[in-house]
Amino acid sequence: MYGPGFFTGKLINRFGARRINAAGLVLLLLSVMVGLAGIDVMHYWLSLILLGIGWNFGFTGASAQIMDFHRPEEKTQVQSLNDFIVFGVMMIGSFSSGALMNLFGWNAVLWGSLVPVAVALIALLAGRRPTLRG
Repeated sequence: MYGPGFFTGKLINRFGARRINAAGLVLLLLSVMVGLAGIDVMHYWLSLILLGIGWNFGFTGASAQIMDFHRPEEKTQVQSLNDFIVFGVMMIGSFSSGALMNLFGWNAVLWGSLVPVAVALIALLAGRRPTLRG
């Protein structure tokens, strides 16, 4: 999850934040597909690896994209708010995952995780390109 951070910035510089963000979302979709394909240890490990790399690419790419839409004097506040929201949602997901798994099962949790990933991918593809302000 955090390991790819050592080279994600270089990938963003080379390919752009939007492409890395999209690659991250595709990796998250693949993670769900692998998880739905079976419950063997191999499926679990491959799904977690794809999840970790996908999360890193998505988070880092989106963070870089957010900065493209704001003036330099706004960046600290915007980044702080973004991190607060992201890690707040992660905390809620972490604390609720056990209950969701217990209530609905593995496949339902995986299918449910497709919703926010699909929404993010649609928003990314439909979103406007950054314009330099001020």
